[in-house]
Amino acid sequence: MYPTTLTQLARANPFSAPIFKLQQVEEPKQSSVAHGHTNRRLAAAAVEEGDSCEFGSTKYFILCGFGGILSCGTTHTAVVPLDLVKCRMQVDPSKYKTIFNGFTVTVREDGVRGLAKGWAPTFIGYSMQGLCKFGFYEVFKILYSDLLGEENTYLWRTSLYLAASASAEFFADIALAPMEACKVRIQTQPGYANTLRECAPKMYAEEGLWAFYKGVVPLWMRQIPYTMMKFACFERTVEALYKYVVPKPRGDCSKPEQLVVTFVAGYIAGVFCAIVSHPADSVVSVLNKEKGSTALQVLKRLGPKGVWKGLFARIIMIGTLTALQWFIYDSVKVYFRLPRPLPPEMPESLKKKLGLTE
Repeated sequence: MYPTTLTQLARANPFSAPIFKLQQVEEPKQSSVAHGHTNRRLAAAAVEEGDSCEFGSTKYFILCGFGGILSCGTTHTAVVPLDLVKCRMQVDPSKYKTIFNGFTVTVREDGVRGLAKGWAPTFIGYSMQGLCKFGFYEVFKILYSDLLGEENTYLWRTSLYLAASASAEFFADIALAPMEACKVRIQTQPGYANTLRECAPKMYAEEGLWAFYKGVVPLWMRQIPYTMMKFACFERTVEALYKYVVPKPRGDCSKPEQLVVTFVAGYIAGVFCAIVSHPADSVVSVLNKEKGSTALQVLKRLGPKGVWKGLFARIIMIGTLTALQWFIYDSVKVYFRLPRPLPPEMPESLKKKLGLTE
């Protein structure tokens, strides 16, 4: 009965996890001593050959957070023109009918420089978000894996990704909310303010501190599903690419080859991210533009069709963003020689329970 139940659980889980906690297995003592290695654990490990720090160490988390700052801050700032047009399509669809029309109208009214409106709050806000998103994701992934144990981590690895990413994004959105509110106000209210220095004091004088955090709940609605899809789909896609597309294991691939796989998997994940989070994104854009409105009021007013305005622009933007973010994040890990464990195999103890080994 027991092996059969485990087999059903393993087969029912549609995803696989690239990381889980490896516990030390009974082996002849001379083997580990002779090679000078200890088995890597998810929570803490000896520095392995070629790594600059321990997996799960403070240095590891700090550098992961730095990678998140670079990946999110730079990429979101790079696509500010597209984000500006997307936001204007959401809040004023009668004026900004399509992507190309939106660019044309914006350049005609504000000049080419007008396409860069909101770059400062975008850079600051998404840098802070990236720090929390990627840094805390690594923290929660290790924490939850230790709580689950080796075998359950392997069987329920998708749930691990979803829980870790959702937990990380909860804190990341609190860090993002003030700058996101300023960005949307600058981009969607012509004449209100042209710079962050003008916008932030004006918003505070008019509405107080609440002006910067009234959009945090819609942000959670938008970003938590987005991030859960972003991490779970990415991890699964990477695994599938190495299993079915790449003709050799990741360990045999060069670093540039690995980064190409990272980019492709990131773009695929980004398309799905844009779709699941777009309705809430529309609500956030309108909510931060208007005074006194609530998320529910905005949602009712937009209706089923209105919440999907600007989806094509967002798919292009988020697909590219997500691919570049994963590429930059993985590049930071490669540059600083951070531990990057290979997709694991089933634990030996689980293989025995399933009757896969003698």
